[in-house]
Amino acid sequence: MLEFSEAQLLAWIATVAYPFCRIAALVATAPILGDASVPRHVKVGLAFFVTLIVAPGVAAVPDVALLSGDGFVLIGRQILIGAAMGFAMRLAFAAIEYAGDLIGFQMGLGYATLLDPETNDQTPLIGSLLRYFASLGFLVANGPLMMIAGVSESFRGLPLAGTGGLFGDWHGLVLQGATIFGLALHMALPVIAALLVTNVALGVMTRAAPQLNLFSIGFPITITVGLVVLVISMPVVLGIAESAMTETAGRLLR
Repeated sequence: MLEFSEAQLLAWIATVAYPFCRIAALVATAPILGDASVPRHVKVGLAFFVTLIVAPGVAAVPDVALLSGDGFVLIGRQILIGAAMGFAMRLAFAAIEYAGDLIGFQMGLGYATLLDPETNDQTPLIGSLLRYFASLGFLVANGPLMMIAGVSESFRGLPLAGTGGLFGDWHGLVLQGATIFGLALHMALPVIAALLVTNVALGVMTRAAPQLNLFSIGFPITITVGLVVLVISMPVVLGIAESAMTETAGRLLR
């Protein structure tokens, strides 16, 4: 008959529990998988399934009691690392949505909103549209699989018992939030420039022919120009978002 001591059983559980905390935190904060529309038991089941795949390849599991003070500190570190990785991926989605808000405002669609089931709040139409396109592109590009590969690689760059990484300090992590505005402006700049030229042209036309009704022809023209330029620049927008997601996630492993 096989017999196991309590210490051995806790050690075996720890080899799964520590990676599970990091992976579960990533799943809970990652784009699409961390949305409120995904049931919690699905998130937990997915995190546990990924843990069973990744855990055998995790080297140097610390010999720390799971229910000790050091164990809780180690668990907290894994949760922070996983949440930071999910936050890094969400930066690109937040930038895309904010870029859509800027574009919608310039197009005159600032008051056109949709109910976002994730936040239960009204969100601008163009921002929601771009976020859905980004989510679709994330799935088409095998984003969830790359996310699993990234968290598996993170156990090499940020081992369970290590103390480095995670942007070096929390100040650097907070500063990453400022990149949202820069990325949003970068992605929205083609549409904003096209709408600026359109508005200047409409202003010149109105000045030359005051009998023209600007409200009857201006809004359809600006909306049409904005949508056409947005469709043309969509590959560039998604490329910027993908590069931002890759770069920010890569900094986590330094």
